[in-house]
Amino acid sequence: MPRRGWVLPASVLVGAMLGGGYGALKAPEYAATSYVIVVPGEKSDPAAALGFAQAYGRVATDIAVTGDAQVWAGVSAATLRSSVQAATSPDAPMISITARATKPGRAVSMADGVARALVVNSSHVAGNTGVKVVQFSRATRPVEPVSPSAPLSALVGGCAGGLLGGLVLLVRPQRAARAEARHSRQTPSAAVPAPAAAQHQPAPEAV
Repeated sequence: MPRRGWVLPASVLVGAMLGGGYGALKAPEYAATSYVIVVPGEKSDPAAALGFAQAYGRVATDIAVTGDAQVWAGVSAATLRSSVQAATSPDAPMISITARATKPGRAVSMADGVARALVVNSSHVAGNTGVKVVQFSRATRPVEPVSPSAPLSALVGGCAGGLLGGLVLLVRPQRAARAEARHSRQTPSAAVPAPAAAQHQPAPEAV
């Protein structure tokens, strides 16, 4: 095997070990999703519901923090902001609220808590907005984690390690070539003596 042939398999092995260790030591993470829908009032334009759904989706975690979602979910405001994501649809006035936590019950509580905060907040301002948020579907308790398992983490780590090892193999020959070229420019070359000029012989005198 060439001198540099160990770099690639060693990189794959190290990456797989690190990825597998991370997957084994990291606590599994569960995700739960709750759905709410924005409905227009009696005298409101139905098309306005879609616009308000987009707006509520952008500020869902802020509304949850200022409301009672922290109490209902039993977590801090920082946890809500970092663990809850809201997504909207461009075609329907629906908002999905997904919470991730290390315990299934905690993920359900956070998702439903944020959804409930949106419902309560919309009812307070329905007179101004002309729409309100209603619960469409409560979160279900997850049975399997969504975080990658140890074998999958090892596979991802091995692929990443192989990629880095391949980049190292590609970069090193270029550096070696540049160093050799720099060394050749700095090393003075031996001077080659120029050929001596032929001495001019006088022509013989005519007799």
